[in-house]
Amino acid sequence: MATSSAIHTLIELATKDVDEAAKQLGTAIRASEETEQKLALLLQYRDDYAARCQSGLTAGLTAAGYHNFRVFLEKLDYAIAGQREVVSAAHKRVNAARRVWQENERKRMSFDTLASRAEKQARQLETRRDQKLTDEHATRQTLYKR
Repeated sequence: MATSSAIHTLIELATKDVDEAAKQLGTAIRASEETEQKLALLLQYRDDYAARCQSGLTAGLTAAGYHNFRVFLEKLDYAIAGQREVVSAAHKRVNAARRVWQENERKRMSFDTLASRAEKQARQLETRRDQKLTDEHATRQTLYKR
């Protein structure tokens, strides 16, 4: 049963690895969602500010005021581009964490399969032993009756 114990130890270690990878995946997903929310806020803020600029233009905006709007919109566009890079990096981290989790899960499932096969073989061996003992007992009983 040393092999069985070793397999169960491997399964426990693999399960811990899967759990840790799942936690890291969850953290990466939450971080990715937060970056997407920040991007959405920046985009909404830019749209609102552009609308204010447009309404200022129709109401009669000075050249300096228009210049200020344009400069600020450029800064917002720069911030949006930076946030898009952050979102992209976050998605890459999620994909990497997902691959790690999947690999750990495959490893755990392989160990489970090995354990199942070992248990099945042990049961078959035990069944054969029981059958052999039963046959021997029946043979002895038959010989003693004669």
